[in-house]
This record gives sequence, structure tokens and C-alpha cells, in this order.
Amino acid sequence: MDLNNLKDIATQVRRDIVRMVHAVQSGHPGGSLGCTEYMVALYFHVMKHNPEFKMDGVGEDIFFLSNGHISPVFYSVLARSGYFPISELATFRKISSRLQGHPTTHEHLPGVRIASGSLGQGMSVACGAALSKKLNGDKQLVFSLHGDGELQEGQNWEAIMFAAHHKIDNLIATIDVNGQQIDGPTDKVMNLGSLRAKFEAFGWHVIELQDGNDMQAVVKTLEAAKGESGKGKPVCILMHTSMGKGVDFMEGTHEWHGIAPSDKQLEAALAQLPMTLGDY
Repeated sequence: MDLNNLKDIATQVRRDIVRMVHAVQSGHPGGSLGCTEYMVALYFHVMKHNPEFKMDGVGEDIFFLSNGHISPVFYSVLARSGYFPISELATFRKISSRLQGHPTTHEHLPGVRIASGSLGQGMSVACGAALSKKLNGDKQLVFSLHGDGELQEGQNWEAIMFAAHHKIDNLIATIDVNGQQIDGPTDKVMNLGSLRAKFEAFGWHVIELQDGNDMQAVVKTLEAAKGESGKGKPVCILMHTSMGKGVDFMEGTHEWHGIAPSDKQLEAALAQLPMTLGDY
């Protein structure tokens, strides 16, 4: 898919995000908007995957969303890439919906392989899935996405050490480095220091993506990361993004981590996001 098509999908996904969260006055728009280019590039250009979903993922690339609170972007991308009807986005966070606030396997939603409401667990799961592929001779890759604030959870670092020790070189873990978390800037809540130095010290190959909201740069970086697979080291992409990207009054602040826009704010947001593929 060409760059213009990917950008059009990203704009529509952003419309989905703000409309979904507004409709139920609940959800997490900030991180979802910031990770839109990554998710669109992954599902519409980079990964080899099959919307006719198989839980085991044998013979295809698979993805784990560790920071599960950004479910709006995940659901929109899954629906628009064919995993379930786009119209189902209208059920987000409603009673008996398969689209709960954090992804869950209980409702058997195609595309979701783990429940990821509790932060810090996705790295461990991704390591296990990637190691399983290696042991079974499956040549496809495992991708995962994590928040930077999420790395304050200690379980991540056990998994990061495990991945390097076992040479899990079919894993590409991306960190959304937006510098924000629910209580404020990450450097004020618990400073993460140099993530590059940390991952390299743990034995990972690190690629820095300076603008994770530039679609061309995201595609190029993901392709470069794929090129590093199979070389004995797990790969980490440090992807710098702006929380709330695409909606000017939401950008760059933790305040939109987990609140919904009012009617007027939704109108203002949608005015900045022209409809490209059709709303649900």
C-alpha cells in the first residue's frame, strides 16, 4: 500500500478513536492518537497476517499490544483491516460488547491474543510467543508495542534480559516514547533515563525513530527492524511520538491520557480530521 493510502487510513482511524471515546465518555484517546501511524503501518503494510484469525498464529506475523488501554486504535485498525465488521466499533465499551476498554480474550474478538489491561506483561508474552516460533521452525516475526511509562514495571526488565539471553531475534518490540503517563510527564513520575543505553546494556539491537508520527519514517524504521531480525539479538524500536497527535488541543500533554472529549471538543477534533474512508 502506498504512503498516501496509509496516511488516509491513519486519518480515518483518528476519527474512529475520538468518536468511539466520545460516544461512551470513557477511554484513552491520547496514546491511541499518538500510536496511529505505527499501528496503520504495521497492519496495512509491514506484517504478514491473516484476518481469518487463528489464535496460534502459526505461519504469520503476530502482534501483542502490551499497553492495552490504547484499545481504541487497536480496535479501529483491526476492524479496518478486516478482522471484524467496522460497524462493531459503535459498541466500544458498552455492556456485552466484545470491544471492552482493555482488550480481552474472554469475548473471543478476532485479532486479540492476550488480555492486556495490566501493564508490564506484554514483553513476557511476546518473548514466549517468539521463542515458540523459533523452537517450531516458524520463520515469521513477533511484534509488540509498549508504553514508556509502562517500563517502570519491573517484569519488563526480566523479560528483556530473558530475550537477549535466549537470542530471541524474531522479536521486534516498539516503545512508544511520548514522555507522558497518567500522572504526568514520565521524567517527573519516575525518570526512565536513557532507554537506548538500558536496552543496549541488556543485549538488544536498538533503532531510534525520532518522529513516530511521520508515516514514511515509521514504515522505513519497521522495515529496517525486520532487516535486523535473525541476527542473534532481539530488536527494540524507540519510537518518539506526541500523545494526542492529530488533534491540536490534545497534543503533548498527559491530560488527555484517559478522558473523553465533550460534544464541542469532538466537533473541533473532527474538523481537523477529514473523513477519508467513511465513518462507522
